[in-house]
Amino acid sequence: MKFESQRVSWWFFATCMLLFSLQIVYGFIMAFAHAGHDALHAVIPFHAARATHTNLLVMWLLCGFMGAAYYIIPEEADRELHSVPLAKLQLGALVATGVTAIIGFHFNWWEGRKFLEIPRPLDFLVVVDVLMFIFNIGMTVKNGRRFTTTSLVLFFGLLSAALLYLPGMIPTTNQTHDSYWRWWVVHLWVEGVWELIMGGILSYLLIKLTGIDREVIEKWLYVIVGFTFLSGILGTGHHYYFIGTPNYWKWVGGIFGAMEPIAFLGMAIYGVTMARKGGRAHPNRTALQWTVGCSIMSFVGAGFLGFAHTLPSVNLYTHGTLVTAMHGHMAFWGAYAMIVLAIMSFALPNLTGRRLHDAPSAQLGFWASNIGMIAMTLAFGVAGVTQVYLERRVGMDFLAVQRELEVHFIGLILAASLFTLGVCCFVWNFIRHGWPVGEVLAAGASDVTPEEAARTP
Repeated sequence: MKFESQRVSWWFFATCMLLFSLQIVYGFIMAFAHAGHDALHAVIPFHAARATHTNLLVMWLLCGFMGAAYYIIPEEADRELHSVPLAKLQLGALVATGVTAIIGFHFNWWEGRKFLEIPRPLDFLVVVDVLMFIFNIGMTVKNGRRFTTTSLVLFFGLLSAALLYLPGMIPTTNQTHDSYWRWWVVHLWVEGVWELIMGGILSYLLIKLTGIDREVIEKWLYVIVGFTFLSGILGTGHHYYFIGTPNYWKWVGGIFGAMEPIAFLGMAIYGVTMARKGGRAHPNRTALQWTVGCSIMSFVGAGFLGFAHTLPSVNLYTHGTLVTAMHGHMAFWGAYAMIVLAIMSFALPNLTGRRLHDAPSAQLGFWASNIGMIAMTLAFGVAGVTQVYLERRVGMDFLAVQRELEVHFIGLILAASLFTLGVCCFVWNFIRHGWPVGEVLAAGASDVTPEEAARTP
């Protein structure tokens, strides 16, 4: 860490840990409800739990991206962050807006639009908050002493994510129009500009952890950006089923959606290759594990599993079933949650001055959470295929099928328990690092201690 202002990222990361933990609680509420034990229905009905679960996911990932930007951008621009007070104000406003939205869900104050449920007045507050964030990092980049591809891709990914929130605010009373604009937000976030954010963070981490030349890594980044835009924009069409859009979208979305795994495969090859070729044996093995793991798991979850069920002939049956949940859980975990946890694992020792990155709790956190997520994905997959067969081939009633699926959610709860153990270990290791009060390294100094440097080949 080169600049004192980078410490503000710790507060965003701490917020991530709190919101992520709360998201898991609501996930268990839904899992037990699916298993036939909906004891909290009178207090937290299923629709409120689902809206809270998904919106907490979006909120903690956005907090993670913002924290990553506040850590990475000053170092890449080679100057202090433009305004630390503005960053803290922006975080407080974001948390206040999110808490208001979550409380509102429990009192039926929401729009009812999947993934975009927050009420319209809060939409405007989100826009103002994100504009403050973009202004802060934008001024840091503009006034910096250098421009790097990594920082520019990260900045424009975040700027595009802000701009693509606006189509979801277009007022309409037509269901088809509403779904059309809603997918501009949801798809072009998670299968478009969020991939740019992921690519920017991934590049930064690989530069730091592997010792590969920046020029080599950033050339790979150009390739990833190209594939992301080529496949991601037109691939939006694979969501336009059953909402009244023209039939050609089925084939446009299917063909270009099938190309989306190429970008994630490129990231996987990119991450693994750079890690193997790197001549630097960085002591923070945990951060490297999260970084390379992100590359691999994102291809499996977002790439392979996405391709497996979004082709028109398959999606005709799997659309809106637990097969989608199978893809969604692994995709969000592999592509975005893991990259946030990777930058946190890398940054924490530098932010706090306490090098606990390879503690047993950190290793257990990585392996337990990933094995648990793989098990959860399998449980969702088995339940989803069963649902597709019974409901959409045999023709059983929806509620009757749900009762048949209850046994599968017992397995899901067990897998989620292992996953939660891993997350708890990660949170515990975060707490053990303590407050961001460590020593700031001199500009240009290595983030490796002299003792660690002596052990590096």
